[in-house]
Amino acid sequence: MSSFDLLKDNTLTEKFGIRFEPWPLIILGVVLLAVAFIFMPSAVSLALSIALFLAPLWLPFLLVGGAAALWLVLKRSEFIAKQNYILLEIKPPRNLVKTPLAMETFLSTLHQQGGESTWYVRWFKGGIRAYFSLEIASFEGQVHFFIWTRSNFRRLIEGQMYAQYPGVQIVEAPDYTRLISAQSPEWSVWGCDFKHTGKDPLPIKTYIEYGLDKVQKEPEQVDPLANLIEFMGSIGKGEYLWLQFVIRMHKGEKYHKHNAKGDVWTWKDEADELIKDIRSKTRETYIDIVSGEERPGFPNPTKGQMEKMSAIERSISKQGFDVGARGIYLARSEKFNPIMITHMITLFKPFSTEGWNGIRATEWMMRFDDYPWELGVEKTKERYRRKMVEAYRRRQYFFDPFTYGLSADGTMVMSTEELATVYHIPSSAIGTPGLARIQSATGEAPPNLPT
Repeated sequence: MSSFDLLKDNTLTEKFGIRFEPWPLIILGVVLLAVAFIFMPSAVSLALSIALFLAPLWLPFLLVGGAAALWLVLKRSEFIAKQNYILLEIKPPRNLVKTPLAMETFLSTLHQQGGESTWYVRWFKGGIRAYFSLEIASFEGQVHFFIWTRSNFRRLIEGQMYAQYPGVQIVEAPDYTRLISAQSPEWSVWGCDFKHTGKDPLPIKTYIEYGLDKVQKEPEQVDPLANLIEFMGSIGKGEYLWLQFVIRMHKGEKYHKHNAKGDVWTWKDEADELIKDIRSKTRETYIDIVSGEERPGFPNPTKGQMEKMSAIERSISKQGFDVGARGIYLARSEKFNPIMITHMITLFKPFSTEGWNGIRATEWMMRFDDYPWELGVEKTKERYRRKMVEAYRRRQYFFDPFTYGLSADGTMVMSTEELATVYHIPSSAIGTPGLARIQSATGEAPPNLPT
């Protein structure tokens, strides 16, 4: 394994507690260059002279590439800043018998690709396709559901939500993330992002595996979201827990490559590779008695392999979303409970399946191991906390500068089925006391009343 692969696999961090930050490496490089110039001035001078002589060849590419990237960040930032955004709270009724299939149907309407149709719109206007934030927040044990969106999508969201959940109430709410400062020393903050444990086309354990694709009797109903909501409803006075899923239509930006046809590589191409790999393992080789050559036999998949391939095909047959998942635990300094960190790390355990896929905590505060030799770690932690809270408040995940702290493959790709599993309006079978529900359905007066 090369030194690059060693760093990429985080082997040094996991085994020895050694983490490489960019700035020490830059300083080390400058020091090595200075030392080399002291002991080998002629060699260093020659290398610098050659680099300077070849500058007309490499410098334009560096400058043009850097300028283009900064230009795109600028135009996108301007475009995002010009939009009007609203936060809608979804209040479920007391008696709700809808399954997560209703949420899956609703989510399909958010699969929007408009806004970046031409290169001119993308590069000169900063146009991007719409993205949304699906949020569950607990305020001192009171659990609420929200959708953050551009204001011009409000009518679409309300119409489709009422169509699938006729008894819900949707109201515009103040941005709860701006109601507290989240600044130390008054507040203690811990948070992380979430990503898949395996490759994206491998599905997590969805509501279909739990039998929630059909209405069940309440005593028989097992909803994995109940664990999450019960946990969020268990926090006490002075504690807050925020969870968001920033979503947009999947177009393959995560992979940065093309397939054999020249099209953008997407999770469907990755699924084809996974299925081919599984199929290749189902063939046992045999020796041809005539030629003596080794030949592949007939496919003989196990039941698990067949189910795995079927699950992958079912997943990619549905609409896909890029998903950035983030969770933050905030508490007044005297109320901060460290055990909450352990619970947040295992928050999505009920949705994980061995051999298929799961969701695990990563990045942000997960980067720190608190070894005694980590110099300046407290200042770095505080910087990460501020940046993490700001990214949550802005509902940013896919664009600079709020990709800070993310690994290159931090974005998940999830089907509508998976997304509806981790975010849906809970039925009345979930009886968490802190879950805010309206007492009765609301509606307009009949239009034919006498006046």
